Amino acid sequence: MPWKASSVMEERLRFVARLLDGEAMTDVCREFGISRKTCYTM
Repeated sequence: MPWKASSVMEERLRFVARLLDGEAMTDVCREFGISRKTCYTM
């Protein structure tokens, strides 16, 4: 089964949607593999 390709914008939308759903910033950043400092600049 091939990997699903996604654009940078799609990934950012997924990131923001999870934050709006109430997930903790730290948890979402960890799953996306980026630092909290980077998350707060998005």
